[in-house]
Amino acid sequence: MKRLNITLPEEIAQEIKDIPNKSGFISEAVKEKLDRINKEKLDKLLIEGYKATRKEDKEINQEWEKITLEGWK
Repeated sequence: MKRLNITLPEEIAQEIKDIPNKSGFISEAVKEKLDRINKEKLDKLLIEGYKATRKEDKEINQEWEKITLEGWK
């Protein structure tokens, strides 16, 4: 565990004043936010990767389609 001193806006401090385990609550909130940020980064990377290989994937699919249909003609 690492101890941190943080400053919160007054309205947020008021909202969490009655929460018994403020450290646990804040830690969980930060973890959820970091998870969301990391998921968004991963989603963005995956989308970029799919876009980058779209042309190659289409060409491979066309080749497989030709091979697959050869015996049916």
